[in-house]
Amino acid sequence: MRLDKYLKVSRLIKRRTVANEACDAGRVTVNGRPAKASAEVKVGDVIEIGFGNKAVKVQVTDIKETTKKDEAKEMFTYL
Repeated sequence: MRLDKYLKVSRLIKRRTVANEACDAGRVTVNGRPAKASAEVKVGDVIEIGFGNKAVKVQVTDIKETTKKDEAKEMFTYL
């Protein structure tokens, strides 16, 4: 699955366009490397997102095309 779509579906970032902009600005890394919005995400990948002065680091545990709000938190674990 594309990184920008995963960020939206997992509700780490609310909108796909915002996820795209974050990737273009270099604020998103996958496994320690800056990632483009089109990067493929697999189970086990570590994603780090910089939000201003704080960073969120998560590990991908599941990939789904669509999900309900309650189930979105099951797609990743915080590190």
